[in-house]
Amino acid sequence: MSAHDNKRGLRRLHARAGTPPHGVAHHRRGIARRFATIRAEGVGAFAAFLAVLGPGLLAGLSDDDPAGITTYSILGTDHGYLLLWIIPASTVLLVQFHLIAMRIGAATGKGFVGVIRDRWGHRWGYAAVIGLVFANFGTICAEYAGISAACSLIGIPPWVSTPIAAILISLVVVLGSFHRVERVLLVVSATLGLYLVDGILAKPDWSQVLHHSIVPHMPVNAAGWIAVAATLGTTLAPWGLAFIQSYAVDKKITLANLRWERYDVVIGSLLTGIIGLAIAVACAATLHRAGVRITDARDAAAALRPLAGSFATVLFGVGLLGASLLAAAIVPLATAYSIAEGIGSPASLDLDAHHFRMFYAAFVVLTVAAASVVSLPGLPLIPLIYSSQVVNTVMLPLHVIALLLLVRDPAIMGDARAGRAGSIAGWISVALILACIAALAWSWIGPLVRPIV
Repeated sequence: MSAHDNKRGLRRLHARAGTPPHGVAHHRRGIARRFATIRAEGVGAFAAFLAVLGPGLLAGLSDDDPAGITTYSILGTDHGYLLLWIIPASTVLLVQFHLIAMRIGAATGKGFVGVIRDRWGHRWGYAAVIGLVFANFGTICAEYAGISAACSLIGIPPWVSTPIAAILISLVVVLGSFHRVERVLLVVSATLGLYLVDGILAKPDWSQVLHHSIVPHMPVNAAGWIAVAATLGTTLAPWGLAFIQSYAVDKKITLANLRWERYDVVIGSLLTGIIGLAIAVACAATLHRAGVRITDARDAAAALRPLAGSFATVLFGVGLLGASLLAAAIVPLATAYSIAEGIGSPASLDLDAHHFRMFYAAFVVLTVAAASVVSLPGLPLIPLIYSSQVVNTVMLPLHVIALLLLVRDPAIMGDARAGRAGSIAGWISVALILACIAALAWSWIGPLVRPIV
């Protein structure tokens, strides 16, 4: 019997044993077995935490992508400290719904779209895929726009930096194993810590930062509500919720691991909020104070030079490049997971790349399409980036409502279904998200309706 037949037979055995499709590929390279061994050997708390580290950290930090950096920068530049509260508020929701998505993935062994297919049928699964692709593609373009913007700070034109980044990222994802890809992404995510230094170098009014981060102040115009909606959409993005669930399944996270995985989720989400706050504070303390207007993250980096020093500009630019590279891998991965799950195809970073796999094909097609769009001369990228975050906010209720219905469904979750208190907290959060969207809509249509009334 050939080695290929052995592999095929092993997959059939795992399928008959009820192993989720996402998990089968791991047995070939031993990733799942190694993680399972670490967790089962009774090792110390720190080693147990390291064994599950990754999904929460990557899903959280990738929210601080170029679209997020642009949104946080505009929030601070246009509105000063006034609307800082939306970042901590969004971070609380991020922790809440990432934990729910993680719980569903651990209990079912399937990603978001896979569970949708099982619970409500193929048509709803296809609808979920179409919605996520629609919402995600603008964000993927934003990631490559960020790479282009960061490289242009040192004189590299977009038609050079964008294709090279797309090729390198595709090679890492398609040819690397799960463990290697995760290691690369975690290293790249460390560059986001540079924004914390930027926030300090800007020398903000810390009393104002504290006050406006805790006490909500409502926007005074439509632009303010758009900023609030965009910030909510960029922090709690639907693609992030889909990614953390599918990635946790790919890493073989089970209910027994949730104790330690919660720390991973909370740490990743808190770092996301802190970094986003640092970016907004840096721009509020410098650009808003000087009356400077920006249109993208590159403008923010360049404008910081005379106000916060060239070192702050370098940190902002390097952080932008690191954030762009991280998210340019994560967002297409989230979308590729969803596409493969939607058609019932295996979705894993450990699939055999020597044969055609829909998961890898979807990733490469999305990457090439986004890089091609960004390379087009004269394309208005900033309206695309900013509006994509508002689209995320509008589509967010559909995703979180589905998560709340699934996590309370005994047919899906069994004994792991969420309790009533968690469900009530979830629906309160949904009501707040809907209120934000309603306020945004009213800020647009209100001025048109009032003269008639």
